[in-house]
Amino acid sequence: MTVPTFASHSEVPPERDAWRAMFALSLGFFVSLLDQSMIAVALPGIQHGLEATVGQVMWVSSIYLLAVVTPLLFTGRLGDIYGQKKMFQFGIALFGVGALACALAPNIGFLIAARGLQGLGASLQMPQTMAVINRIFARERRGHALGAWGIIGSVASLAGPLLGGFVVGAFGWQAVFWVHVPFVIAAIVLSQRWVPVLATTARRVDYASVAVSFVALAALVYGIQEGPGTGWAGWVWGLMAVGIGGLVAFVWLQSTAGKRGTEALVPLPLFKDRNYSAGSLAIVAMGFMAASMMLPVMMWLQEVKGLGAGTAGMIVAPMAIISLAVSPMAGALADKVDPRRLATTGFVVLIGTLIGICVLMRSDAGAWWLCVPMALLGVGQSFIWGSNAATTMRDTPAPLMGAASGVYNTSRQVGSVIGVSAVSAVVQSVEGSGGMANSLFVIVAALVVGLIASLFFRDTLAAAAR
Repeated sequence: MTVPTFASHSEVPPERDAWRAMFALSLGFFVSLLDQSMIAVALPGIQHGLEATVGQVMWVSSIYLLAVVTPLLFTGRLGDIYGQKKMFQFGIALFGVGALACALAPNIGFLIAARGLQGLGASLQMPQTMAVINRIFARERRGHALGAWGIIGSVASLAGPLLGGFVVGAFGWQAVFWVHVPFVIAAIVLSQRWVPVLATTARRVDYASVAVSFVALAALVYGIQEGPGTGWAGWVWGLMAVGIGGLVAFVWLQSTAGKRGTEALVPLPLFKDRNYSAGSLAIVAMGFMAASMMLPVMMWLQEVKGLGAGTAGMIVAPMAIISLAVSPMAGALADKVDPRRLATTGFVVLIGTLIGICVLMRSDAGAWWLCVPMALLGVGQSFIWGSNAATTMRDTPAPLMGAASGVYNTSRQVGSVIGVSAVSAVVQSVEGSGGMANSLFVIVAALVVGLIASLFFRDTLAAAAR
């Protein structure tokens, strides 16, 4: 079978073919999100089955996140160099091999190592998906496509806890890893059939930048992850200082890449596009909220209200269900409406709703009242995820698409790490529902930053129409 090659933004396939390609690529996005939402359900079974300590079990989640975030800047650029389709297939295959190794793990150490392999595979395939979508859809249709892409996240968020609870109860903790195998096979087969081979654009790898980015992000992410558990010990602050210093050195290396006879891993001209800079900051806030919000909410439902995990899951389900319904409409609007309107509307809804949840958690209201604000959170998120991605990446040149996608995904993942650590620290600082409610204001503060960033969006659609 001959796979078509497309060399630039203007050389896009017929839209029917583009939608097929997006579906194949979205299977990788789906299975990586499914993994993150299912693994928490399996942790108690893993601890018991492998006779592990609590600290060891926590590393089953932590090593995956560390392996995803640390190489993202590099893996995004690899798509520009070797081809996004090829790197997607390699990444999803590596994720599948890691999942098989996890399912067959004889001890906790082997499982942790296999989770690291899974994370590396996810890191390789994640940035390729967004890069390809932005290259195969016409500029004025990318919001619609990314809105539909956001549905995949909603389905994974909804299905993960429900499917995870069922398979763990019926087949044991290993089942959460076996579930990935058919999705991985389908992603490889369908991407081979439907995803076009796009022209490569970059030629060299700046290995100095790769090494510095690895050290900087690993130090920063590890320090943030370990901070709450150690009471923010001195060595944690030292490690984070190394990370920040490494990021400064990384920026310097990018600015001097041409003088050193190489190509920047993250080309700084990306940030001359105001929409790209604003959107990359806004997605940090969304990553912060998405990863951390359920921690205090689920603790309140189960520990304060005394509900079981299944009932608690039903109460928060309206968020994913509403998001599933609204995302296509919001994505279509992203191709027609000033991006500031969509983003600010979404952020305002999220901020107001989280404040309302805080009030609810401090009152004697019944737990089922939480369904109402959870549904509103689904509305608010739908107006941001797809539209923010479309606005941020819409005018990125094709040669920089992989690097741009890597930076965007790194921003989201780093926001997730910071969010979980910050919210965990606040929850632990005050006993009872007070700490859980207070932690929501940390999330509100992050969303305010996202709101401010979104005010700087330019309406490039209107400019293009003129």
